[in-house]
Amino acid sequence: MSTYPAFDTMPIGTRWRAGSAGKTRASTDPYTGDTLTEIAQADEDDLNEAYRSAVDAQRDWADAPPGERAGVLRAAADVMTDRKDEIVDWLVRETGGTLAKAELEWSLVRSVMWEAAGMPHHVAGRIIPSDIPGKESRVYREPVGVVAVISPWNFPMQLSNRSVAPALAVGNAVVLKPAGDTPVTGGLLLARIFEEAGLPDGLLSVVVGSGSDIGDAIVTHPTPRVVSFTGSTPVGKGIAEKAGLKKLALELGGNGPFVVLDDADLELAVQAGVFGSFFHQGQICMIANRIIADAAIYDEFLDRFVAKVKTLTVGDPRDPDVQLGPIINSSQVESIQDKLQRARDDGAEVVLGGDPFGPTGQCLPPHVLTGTNDVATAREEVFGPVMTVIRADGEEDALRIANDTEYGLSSAVFSRDVERAVRFGRRIEAGMTHINDAPVNDDANTAFGGEKDSGIGRFGGQWAIDEFTTDHWVSVQHAPRTYAI
Repeated sequence: MSTYPAFDTMPIGTRWRAGSAGKTRASTDPYTGDTLTEIAQADEDDLNEAYRSAVDAQRDWADAPPGERAGVLRAAADVMTDRKDEIVDWLVRETGGTLAKAELEWSLVRSVMWEAAGMPHHVAGRIIPSDIPGKESRVYREPVGVVAVISPWNFPMQLSNRSVAPALAVGNAVVLKPAGDTPVTGGLLLARIFEEAGLPDGLLSVVVGSGSDIGDAIVTHPTPRVVSFTGSTPVGKGIAEKAGLKKLALELGGNGPFVVLDDADLELAVQAGVFGSFFHQGQICMIANRIIADAAIYDEFLDRFVAKVKTLTVGDPRDPDVQLGPIINSSQVESIQDKLQRARDDGAEVVLGGDPFGPTGQCLPPHVLTGTNDVATAREEVFGPVMTVIRADGEEDALRIANDTEYGLSSAVFSRDVERAVRFGRRIEAGMTHINDAPVNDDANTAFGGEKDSGIGRFGGQWAIDEFTTDHWVSVQHAPRTYAI
């Protein structure tokens, strides 16, 4: 099978073409610095064309039999399988993720395709009783129409597709804006896959452009009924302010607590803690941001944790023996280093660390700090290979520390007493809690999402159907009615 054509144009409406902004942006390899492609950026006129085409194409798509829509999603999953090597290669080169991360992302995307293929047959309405004699009240579940999707750079294909695939499956059209650092894996590659799977033209447009040119317009445009965004909390709050009365599906920042109670299996907690802290260089929304260990086991846990972290290899993500690749860009490296310095200023102790290195200076060794919940690396989302380990004086203190944050995305609790851990976990103010497992979990059929400043809505399974459809009450008066006037 031949590879896809060069990713230097984008699907706007019914054709692939260059953007009209009059400027280009390169997609580069975070490890080598090599240019992967250059793309002429989209402007607001391109965005308007994408929305017009979406409206035109969506009507027929919504009327298509559910089996037809399901067939496209199944075909897309097959394309994922057939083109696995090509997809994994792009994920490694454009995101800087290791081979293990790219393989995982590929499998997650394919799983979402499979899950979405079942959704067209599970969009169910209801018939509800009425007190009016002779009246039948039907509630139809209808597609919202057009969905705007804005995705990030860390798991770009998965975090685009988890909205794109369900939205298409239930009868919508989509306009997708991928992150500037990952235009291919966040959008253009996905569009080629759906195109090869037989998705009709105009249903999926990908607008690659700067935030200053189209960032506000994609949200404020009158066409989309739902805006799905994954990214930082400040940007998400800005979208909420600009979206007006549109429905929002937002997955925002996290500050995941990883709680190790006094009866935990420490070997299990260490293994899960290292994965849950440093996978993909810590650049995951649901990654552990703080480890909270009971004082009774704190010292032993810390010693074991640091010893395990020292075994991690940082470098070229193409090397199967490497566990940590590069940070996505130089500005992100600077942001992480700024948080590290402020944490030291706050009194944190750096137990393990190192300076950036590599061809682009974006490989950052894993850092382990000790400190309180108030140091910068514990208080703020780091989004890098940094873990702060905090001592807790018992279970209630651990819960207080875990909830002492404005965020509430994912979390983890470790205890040999599963029901004790569940009782503790249910008191954590988060959308997701994992018992005796890392906080990095993503299943296509469950309720993925956060509380507090970590977002609005849920992604996955029936929850995705609910996000991308709306209720339409249609009443039928079967017998003549007597009116009061």
